[in-house]
Amino acid sequence: MAGASGCKTLKRCSMNFPSPSIPSEPLSPAVRVRHLSLWYGAFQAMFDLNLEIKQGIITSLIGPSGCGKSTLLRSVDRINERLGTVRIEGTIEVLGHDIHGPDVALAPLRKQVGMVFQRPNPLPISVFDNVLFGHRLHRHPGLTVSPQEEAELVENALRTVLLWDTVKDRLHQKATAGLSLEEQQKLCIARLLPVKPAVLLKDEPCSALDPKGTAAVEELLWTLRGEYSILLVTHNMAQARRASDECLFLLMGRVMEHGETAQLFLAPTCPETADYIEGRYG
Repeated sequence: MAGASGCKTLKRCSMNFPSPSIPSEPLSPAVRVRHLSLWYGAFQAMFDLNLEIKQGIITSLIGPSGCGKSTLLRSVDRINERLGTVRIEGTIEVLGHDIHGPDVALAPLRKQVGMVFQRPNPLPISVFDNVLFGHRLHRHPGLTVSPQEEAELVENALRTVLLWDTVKDRLHQKATAGLSLEEQQKLCIARLLPVKPAVLLKDEPCSALDPKGTAAVEELLWTLRGEYSILLVTHNMAQARRASDECLFLLMGRVMEHGETAQLFLAPTCPETADYIEGRYG
């Protein structure tokens, strides 16, 4: 799919508020963007974006530095709004809900949409409390959770991100000490899972990792695929090919091309896409 200046357009569809799982029949988008433009002060960073992100798959966002990848990702979580100079036109829907609607509060939105940043940011508290931080923050004030239930949440989350065997004997040690960057990044992902988000946003989650750590995180992403809809920003073309079902190419704040990853890399529709993935600029 593409914006007004892109190379192709896919059909629109509407949706209710389903759970994030692989369906037997195609579901409507996890994220739908319509005529989205964004300005940082007088500088326009995105131009009339139109795109749809499918549920239950990994979609990689690629393009040269400054093309709008991180801006788009942060717009879905409304993080950009912390900057007083940001102005937005158009709409973003998550599971059919307009995230800028008058009845939408940030806390429920961020329960549905989790964010992992370039560099791991574990909190300076124990591994155990890191995993439960979001769950404790978002749980209903009247909900009582027993220590055993909390322990099960922690173990399930850490097992899901393939970290349990590494940290099970040091759950109550500070998370900022003794964990490798790879382990810290896995912990940051584990911190999201007890909240049960529908969409995971990952802004170059492997940029600070060595090749071994990168491979481990990519394996984890593929494990999470299906249960979650994942948007992955990456500058690494090999990673985009390995670790995503679909690929979306942005250039100068515009969607140029969006399609199945294998097809986009083997036979891109736009000359600009071919130039970028073949390393002629970037």
